[in-house]
Amino acid sequence: MKKSINYALCYAVLAMIGGVFYREFTKYMNFEGATALGKVHTHFFMLGMLMYLVIALFARHYDLYAEKTFKMFRVVYNIGVPLTGIMLGVRGVFQVLGTELSKGANAAISGIAGIGHILTGTGIVILLVSLKKCSARELDKVNG
Repeated sequence: MKKSINYALCYAVLAMIGGVFYREFTKYMNFEGATALGKVHTHFFMLGMLMYLVIALFARHYDLYAEKTFKMFRVVYNIGVPLTGIMLGVRGVFQVLGTELSKGANAAISGIAGIGHILTGTGIVILLVSLKKCSARELDKVNG
């Protein structure tokens, strides 16, 4: 449970850094309008902090950290979420700066962000499998 709280704290700090950077950078650049940079804050709060707070609640009732699939979840998910957030930040900075990207650069940013999203989604599925295994094990204990 303590590990989950620590992960949640790290993601909360990243979310706050992303939010402050978005606010200050757009203000400094006199930018008004929508940008991908504004989504970094919410991605890290929801997919990072909130997810790990929910996991901490499950870890309190299940031996989640003993599951091999949960260890796999942590690796996959903690690559996917930051990769997604970083690429949102990269795209957002180019949007604020008004930089026209070549088709190749635009495709590369989209592709890397897509990989981050795929890893995040895969991590969520692995987490659900881990929870299913834990709940089945608990049910077996109860039923003897």
